[in-house]
Amino acid sequence: MTLGILALGIACFGVSLAEGYLVSNFMKAVSRQPELFDKLRPIIFLGIGFIEGTFFVTLGMSLFLK
Repeated sequence: MTLGILALGIACFGVSLAEGYLVSNFMKAVSRQPELFDKLRPIIFLGIGFIEGTFFVTLGMSLFLK
């Protein structure tokens, strides 16, 4: 079980870094060109969904491989 907890912790750390990086770059792009906000918003939601999906896959695998 300790390896599952370690994997979950590493996945949570990776998700936090990836979402921070994605939102940071989104804010930089929108501050440079505000007219792109409507075009970039669906892309950021898709990116966050994929990032969260990797976390939930890791959560499922850590619980499954108990």
